[in-house]
Formats: sequence, structure tokens, C-alpha cells
Amino acid sequence: MSLIDESNNPIPIFDELIDSNGNTRKQFSKLGDFLDQMTPSELVARQKDVQLCIKEMGISFTVYSEGENIDRQWPFDLIPRLIPLNEWQETTKGLTQRLKALNCFIDDVYNDQNIVKAGIVPLYVIEQSKGYRPECKGISPYNGVWANICGSDLVRDHLGDFYVLEDNLRVPSGVSYMLENRNVMKRIFPEVFAEQDILSNAEYPNQLRKMLIDISQNTTKDVTIAVLTPGVFNSAYFEHSYLAQQMGAYLVQGDDLIVKDDFLFLKSIYGLVKVDVIYRRIDDEFLDPAVFNKESMLGVEHIMDVWKKGNVAIANAPGAGVADDKVVYSYVPQMIEYYLKEEPILKNVPTYLCVVPEDMEYVLANLEKLVVKPASESGGYGMLIGPHADKAEIEKFRKLIQENPRNYIAQPTLSLSTVPTLCGDAIESRHVDLRPFILQGKDTYVTNGGLTRVALRRGSLVVNSSQGGGSKDTWIINTGEA
Repeated sequence: MSLIDESNNPIPIFDELIDSNGNTRKQFSKLGDFLDQMTPSELVARQKDVQLCIKEMGISFTVYSEGENIDRQWPFDLIPRLIPLNEWQETTKGLTQRLKALNCFIDDVYNDQNIVKAGIVPLYVIEQSKGYRPECKGISPYNGVWANICGSDLVRDHLGDFYVLEDNLRVPSGVSYMLENRNVMKRIFPEVFAEQDILSNAEYPNQLRKMLIDISQNTTKDVTIAVLTPGVFNSAYFEHSYLAQQMGAYLVQGDDLIVKDDFLFLKSIYGLVKVDVIYRRIDDEFLDPAVFNKESMLGVEHIMDVWKKGNVAIANAPGAGVADDKVVYSYVPQMIEYYLKEEPILKNVPTYLCVVPEDMEYVLANLEKLVVKPASESGGYGMLIGPHADKAEIEKFRKLIQENPRNYIAQPTLSLSTVPTLCGDAIESRHVDLRPFILQGKDTYVTNGGLTRVALRRGSLVVNSSQGGGSKDTWIINTGEA
């Protein structure tokens, strides 16, 4: 792993475009040559074109600040991130393997719990997960697949090897920005595309629609799909409306739907329309006020009954979030070996479980060197980045860990790989991660690349757009290497 060592001396960082000698990596020479030919003023002018293009296309996201919803223009850097096709093909195998094992685990959790009986995953890890839903016991969705859409976050170490940082299996977001990033780049840098063999990512909406049709119990050709959104004030509403439009699906809120005679219907001006599949973008606790949060105004009363009877498919299925837990994450390599009888293709980041006494002892003694994360948070919230924290923050997390050790894990401070990024009128290195998207229904599909997120602040490891991060287009390039 690429870590900060005991004396805080930085271990070399892997730059994905520039080698250790300061030269463009051979397989990416065409992009390097193109950038070398551009003056700083030309790059700045192109970046302004990017911002104008994003504004015209209406690509935005919402952040919450002091009780207000603030709509912001999507932050995008024009220098793309390049990954060779031969490397991505192996990564795709690893992501496919991982989601298959995770779905085996979720199905096992709500049924026989064989992995618990085998002594591999402790029962308390499951039952204390915020995503565990006892209401789902005894249920098995179509083909035993609970998480149909997954966004797994990948990072590189100092050797350039991919590691899985976390798996997002509840309501993973960001794929619309991956698609729009490509559309922006084609408009701003068409001459670069003409000279590169770049794999398309445009088929995702069709693949998503195909998967949703596959999990439906409707055997006719006329399958009705609805995207269930919390509404316009949700931070990912742009994505909800974008995907609904791209798939030709209905975009609905909870009060647009009604349960009648054990089926789910959309209330339309022409009468009731039976809905076969819900692509839901709201959390479990708001899905059905008759089962979960009784105060919820976002979901549909008794939709769980319809789902249990197989009369509507829900992606992702209620309860899938039990595997969207950073403590459960640490057991994924064992899941792959147990369920699939295979060696993991992609590695986990080394993880300390604070609920394990010897791990907690090490974590508390080394907080200034580690990254501490709550088990069920997302978006980069509630984290401690030890090397960048002051004493007060470190002591705050020491107390939080001691009060609720099950809720925290710790990992070495990663030296995330970097990619050249336009900062003002100069190109500088910035840390990145990658969120590819994996679909599992009858078949499994992995996007060509994913959403690259970049930490725009110098030295920062936080890539989330809500906390000052941005994004890049991700190019999977056929370099001709086997």
C-alpha cells in the first residue's frame, strides 16, 4: 500500500499520466503531445468553454448549507483521466466478481445465514448494521439479486494498482455526471477524440433499462418502469430526471403512486397505470411508512407488501444496504472465497475494525496517522483524516470511537494517485478516485470507466463535490496492448 509511514515521510505518489522521469507515459503520448502544444491561455480558454457548456446543458448538483439548498454548477476539469483497456478488462472481472459475492451475502443474510454459521462473519456485525432490515427475512428477489446497481469506489496505490475503497449498494449516485462529462468533452475537445480509440460509455441508460426489465415479473414486452425520487430538493435530482428521460421511464414521487389489489399503480390523467419496476432513489427508511418510518412523506404505503408478493420489482431491493457498511466491507474478500470459491481479483484497503479490541487499541494509539470513518455514512462526511487533523479533532474522534466502537473503522492514510489538473492557469497534480457502476440482473454489466472525482484543493484527499471536489472524464483507451 501507498501510505504515510511512521515518520510521516511521504512514499512516492503514482501519477497516472506522467512517469517518474517527468515524461508522458508511452501509451498516453497522443494526449501528452496535444497538451504540450497548447499554451496556458489556450487551456484556460477551453476551460471557460467547458464551464459555459455545463451551464447551457444545465448540469448541476445541490448542496445543503445552513438549512438551505444551494444549486451549483457541476465542477469539471478538462484534462481527462486515461486508463488502458487491458488493465480495465481485469478490473471489470474483479468488479463483477465482487458484486456477485455481495449479492450472495445479502441473500444469505436474510435467509439461511450460512456465512454466520461458518464463523466467517459475526452475527452482531449484521444485526448492528444500520442497513439491516429484519422485515426482509425469508425473502429472495429475482435470481437472489438484491443490489442491482452498485458504485464501487476505487483508488490506486503507489504502484498504480487498484484497491476497492468502499462499495455503495443503497442508492449509488453519480452515473449521470459520468455520461455528461463525456458529452462535454466531445464538444470541447473533438480533435482529441478523432485520434484516440476511446471506448464509449453511452450505452449505460440502455443497459440500466434492460436490467430493470430483466428483473420484472411482467413477461410481456410492455414493462412499465418508474424512477422514484424524493423530489427537486434532493442533491441528486438532476440524475433522477436525467436517467428517467434517457430510459423513457416515468419520474415519480411517492404521492404519484398507490397500492391497490396487491399491485402498484401510477396515478395519471388517463387513470391508473400498473407499475412493474421501481428504480428507487430514496433510502429504505422512507420507502414504506407502513413498515419503516411512519412519518415518511416520500414513499408509498404498503409497497413492501407488493414487493414481497413479487408484483413489483424494486432496484435496489429493500435491505440491500446491509452490505453498504464499512465494517461489512472488510469481510468481502472472505465472502468471495466462501461463496464463489475464488481468490479476490481486487484487493481491499487494509482495515481496522474498532469493535475488535486489539484493532481499537492500535487505532487509538495512532489516530494522527489514520483515516477514521463511520460505518454507514457517505459523501465524505463524519471522517477523520489524521495527518490533516488538529489535536481537538483527534480527541473528539477518540471519544466517539470509545463510545461506539462498532460504528467506526480505520484505514492507513492512502497516497491516492494523481492526475494533471488545470488549476488557475497552471497544470498541477491532484488526487483522484474512481466510481465505476456495475449492474446485475440476469447478466452483469460494468461501465467503461466511471466517474472520476478529483480533489481540487492542493494536498486534499477529499474528492466529494459537496466538499470542494470536482470531476474528470474517464477514458478507457485501447492502446493495442494485450
